[in-house]
Amino acid sequence: MKKLSFATLIATLLFNVSFSQENKTLNTSETNFNEIKLNGLFLIAGALEVTYERTLTDESGVGITVFLPIDDDISDDINYFVSPYYRFYFGKKYAAGFYVEGFGMLNSTNEFIFTSNNNNFFETIKEEKTDFALGIGIGGKWVTKSGFIGEVGFGVGRNLFNNNNQDFEIIGKGGIRIGYRF
Repeated sequence: MKKLSFATLIATLLFNVSFSQENKTLNTSETNFNEIKLNGLFLIAGALEVTYERTLTDESGVGITVFLPIDDDISDDINYFVSPYYRFYFGKKYAAGFYVEGFGMLNSTNEFIFTSNNNNFFETIKEEKTDFALGIGIGGKWVTKSGFIGEVGFGVGRNLFNNNNQDFEIIGKGGIRIGYRF
């Protein structure tokens, strides 16, 4: 009788333990993993910057930013940049709030070299430079329940190649972005 009571007690405990797990479901806002954003600050300045981000977890995401100048004044200085990044979020909402990012940037810029000859005539030589930079950035992202995004951020980095020994070649990126999470 003791063996039967002991076996029943053990079976009951095992049965209760196996069914005591909670069944958690994700909130619908936490299943949206894709974001597309436009930099409003650069649109006003005369350039197009589009960002695509894929959130990996509630604390991290990866993305890529593409910058193309539209206005002639901006295209005199920079031709384009492509910047992949990884972000770590510190907010309470899913992939939102304060963030820190590490990024790379493939950039193409124009360098103007002014030379003179013996007759005091000046010539301008336009030289295109392509370089790759590594950098860090900070910012904040706010997401509404319907999926609209507001984001402010900036970052600095350093070009790794094509530098003169005297040049430091600091690059920057930043902006005020609006977008949508889907």
